[in-house]
Amino acid sequence: MSSRRPRRAEPPYDQDAVRLQKVLAQAGLASRRAAEEMIAAGRVRVDGVTVRELGWRVDPAIRRIEVDGLLLESDPSKITLALHKPAGVVSTMQDPEGRPALGQFVTGRPERLFHVGRLDSESEGLILLTNDGPLANALAHPSTEVPKTYLATVEGRLKPATAKLLRSGIDLEDGPIAFEDCRLITSIPGYTQVELRLHSGRNRIVRRALKAVGHPVVRLVRIRIGPIALGDLKPGRSRVLSPTEVASLKKAAKL
Repeated sequence: MSSRRPRRAEPPYDQDAVRLQKVLAQAGLASRRAAEEMIAAGRVRVDGVTVRELGWRVDPAIRRIEVDGLLLESDPSKITLALHKPAGVVSTMQDPEGRPALGQFVTGRPERLFHVGRLDSESEGLILLTNDGPLANALAHPSTEVPKTYLATVEGRLKPATAKLLRSGIDLEDGPIAFEDCRLITSIPGYTQVELRLHSGRNRIVRRALKAVGHPVVRLVRIRIGPIALGDLKPGRSRVLSPTEVASLKKAAKL
C-alpha cells in the first residue's frame, strides 16, 4: 500500500484574482476572520476542489465558489427580495388596469426587478422579486419543483381524515393533486386553520383543492418558498435576502 500523501490542490492563477477570504467577506457571507476559519475547516470549494490554504486567489466572476455546498453569488449587482404581498394586490410589477401591483412596494430600489411566480389577488404572503434571470427561470420551471407552504383558514371543521385525503391525492378538473404535507393547526367555531405544502404551481390550486373537499378558503397566506420563510415580515414590506439565503435558494432550484 502506498504511503504517499495526496497532492495539495494548486490555486488557479486568475488575472483579476483576489484572496478567497476577501471574496467571501465582500459577498457578505462572513467577516474576513470568519471566512479564514471556514477555509481552514474545509468548508469552501472552488470549481469542485476543497480549499484549506489561505493563499488562494480567485476571480469570483469566473470561478464556482461553494460554502457548505451552497453556491456563492459572485455578481454584486444581482439581488433577490422577499416581499409580503398584501391581499388585494395583483402579482404583476405594474398593472395596466390601475389595480394595486407589486411595483408600488419597491419604488425606491434602483434595480429593475421582476416577480417569481404568482399569488392570486385575494391571497397574501411571500413572493420573491429579483433581477437574477437564471434564478427566476430555474424557480419557475416545473422540473425544479421547489415546495411552497401555505397557511389556510377554511370554513368548517376540517377532519384528520380529510387532511389524509389531501395528502394521498384528489382529482380536480385539470388533473390529480396531492399535497406533500397537510397539518391541522387550530380550530375555532366554524373555521379550521391548516398548513399545507406542495410543489405544484397550478392556478389557484390550494383554493380549488380545499373547496373540492368541502372547505372553501377564507384566508390564504404563503409562508414559505423552499428554504425562504415569510417570518414576521409585515404586509407591504420587503427585505433583501442574505447571501446564504440566496445560495440555499439556488441549491433548491438546482442551479
